[in-house]
Amino acid sequence: MLRFAPSPTGDMHIGNLRVALFNYIVAKQRNEKLLIRIEDTDNERNIEGKDKAILDILNAFNIKYDQVVYQSSNFKTHWKFATDLLTHKKAFVCFCTPEDIEKERIKASEEKRPYRYSGKCENLTDVEVLEREDESFVVRLKKPKEAIEFDDYVKGHLKFEPFDVDSFVILRQNKIPTYNFACAIDDMLYDISLIIRGEDHLSNTPKQIAIQKAVGYNKNLEYAHLPIILNSEGKKMSKRDEASSVLWLLEEGFLPEAIANYLVLLGNKTPKEIFTLEEAIEFFDLKKLSKAPAKFDIDKLRFINREHLKNIDDLSSLLQIHKSLNNLAKVYLEEASTLKELKSKIDEVLTKRTLNEEWQEEIELIKNEILNSDLEEDYNDFKNRISKNTNLKGKKLFIPLRLLLTNQSHGPNISDIYPAIKDILKDLIK
Repeated sequence: MLRFAPSPTGDMHIGNLRVALFNYIVAKQRNEKLLIRIEDTDNERNIEGKDKAILDILNAFNIKYDQVVYQSSNFKTHWKFATDLLTHKKAFVCFCTPEDIEKERIKASEEKRPYRYSGKCENLTDVEVLEREDESFVVRLKKPKEAIEFDDYVKGHLKFEPFDVDSFVILRQNKIPTYNFACAIDDMLYDISLIIRGEDHLSNTPKQIAIQKAVGYNKNLEYAHLPIILNSEGKKMSKRDEASSVLWLLEEGFLPEAIANYLVLLGNKTPKEIFTLEEAIEFFDLKKLSKAPAKFDIDKLRFINREHLKNIDDLSSLLQIHKSLNNLAKVYLEEASTLKELKSKIDEVLTKRTLNEEWQEEIELIKNEILNSDLEEDYNDFKNRISKNTNLKGKKLFIPLRLLLTNQSHGPNISDIYPAIKDILKDLIK
């Protein structure tokens, strides 16, 4: 089983969506199930309704999953494992206060060395612990005695020494399991086979392996830690970057299939540039992902989105316009790359014509000619007839004609626009 494990603490980031997509693709390739695990252990940061928003986005992207679980539902199991670790002396109670730890951190900083727990409480006897049972405490896992090694599909072979892992906290003072502990136990409980996630979790992996080894779980999980996505300035994308929000991209009119296409393409070697999620399942290979961070290019996404829009026969339903305007939407794909831009262009065509004083006389002549004809002819006959009957030629014909047809001074060829709107043209210019 594979898993996608988002936290309900905010809107979905494109980096998280990429993780979800890759997990879905590989689950399909391996014919394994996909679990969605809502990591809701941090009550202070959880936002009501964000879990549903996450699932809605997965559904919008056609990411099919087999089960949804909430990490908080496994608290009792987490506590049981923590108790067993304490009983078998693989974990210990730590009474160090936050102030104690902060002093140790400051000292380490002054001595220009990385902070590691001092081990102050590791060798307390059971009697000493019982004598202090009324004090606040955390539970720490004992530092591993040997280096932890594993192979990563993207990063290659990795090795972490015991010093790198340290004696870290697995239960907080409020007895809520830490991220690493809950994650490690849950991956074990649900028999996860491959973990695909962002490289910001790389330092967590040896800790989670240490936890699983401590509780006697010896299955060798597979790992793939994906490089981060950079913004246009070459910095890690953050909430300040609008394009980092999947919801923002959807609201701007980018298609889910185009966003998915782009995220699979990003930092990857693919046999073609434009493809569907179903096609990606056929060729996707974790081993072909670049180790280097990939820069998010909104213009590239616009290009891909336009290509996907071109492949849609009926744009009218997506744009929520009358079916008769579908051909007009196709014409405007020349200069619009999102549904939002496309809708704006079409709305402009459908808006009441504004007075243009520079071409007012010519516009009136052409308008009267159009209103007094049946508009059954093709564009060339239509244009030639208007020119002949109004004696207008060159820009005196084409500029006011464009303004009448489109309500815009620039845009696609009016020879393409005319057949798409001639049935409603009279109503538009009255």
